[in-house]
Amino acid sequence: MKKTLEGVVEAGEPLIQQAIDAVRRYHAAQDAGRPEKEIERLRLEAESLFQAVTEYQLRALGGSVRPLH
Repeated sequence: MKKTLEGVVEAGEPLIQQAIDAVRRYHAAQDAGRPEKEIERLRLEAESLFQAVTEYQLRALGGSVRPLH
């Protein structure tokens, strides 16, 4: 079965939605003036989820993922 970008995106939609929701929580916390520690935690959560989306898509399309560090 040939993997297409559309198929990869569709298969990863739940993870993509989690990442989008995490960004929304992060921005809502900023807007609400929540404590910096909470805002930073939410930022890291959103960043981590978007990194997971990227890694999933690369692997699903047959690419390799190299650590950023």
